[in-house]
Amino acid sequence: MNPATRDLLTRVSTATLCTALFKRGLRNQFLQNVHPLRAGRPNMVGEAFTLRYIPAREDLNTLAVFQNPDHPQRKAVEDCPPGAVLVIDSRQDARAASAGSILATRLMRRGAAGLVTDGGFRDTPEIAALDMPAYHQRPSAPTNLTLHQAVDINVPIGCGDVAVFPGDVLVGDSEGVIVVPAHLADEIAAEATEMTAFEDFVTERVQAGDTIIGLYPPTDPRTPEAFAAWRKQHGR
Repeated sequence: MNPATRDLLTRVSTATLCTALFKRGLRNQFLQNVHPLRAGRPNMVGEAFTLRYIPAREDLNTLAVFQNPDHPQRKAVEDCPPGAVLVIDSRQDARAASAGSILATRLMRRGAAGLVTDGGFRDTPEIAALDMPAYHQRPSAPTNLTLHQAVDINVPIGCGDVAVFPGDVLVGDSEGVIVVPAHLADEIAAEATEMTAFEDFVTERVQAGDTIIGLYPPTDPRTPEAFAAWRKQHGR
């Protein structure tokens, strides 16, 4: 990812990104029922590195599988590149954990930008305290082996009812996580930055008592001029 693009995406909201993508006909990029373990932290931004689970089959998914260094869950943690986000397709099933604090800690130490699943995590107090953002559906104490069988890494997956392709850009904030297709990341980041500046201007005017009519959207011909003056004043 272009470092300038990464920097811009750290400063825009998932809501603004949703609107920018909607303008391009992309209506289903926000992960459904996926929430931050700890809100109020800086944006998560990183390229997707994926892990896919299928329903567990009891004779193949015993504790002994973890002795295999090539077990897909363990391999995903060890192979996820620094700066990337490990995204886990758990089929929106949070009855068993997708991962726990030890794997999350290893990801953090390896420099991952974040951890996302549409299932649940165990050891959530410990994961929430890590210096790495994590997003899930809800806490879940049972081991992943009870319901989830890891089968693939870095393949296209579904997470939270959204298609996620390896290399897509994930952005997470206190509301949730959005998937930006890789080929659109640069232009979406630039447009969302412009939209954020305008929304900040509008918010300031509304807080001062202005009507939204003619301001948002800017149909009043005086609005662009006022916005240009505001940008100059605020260095935006």
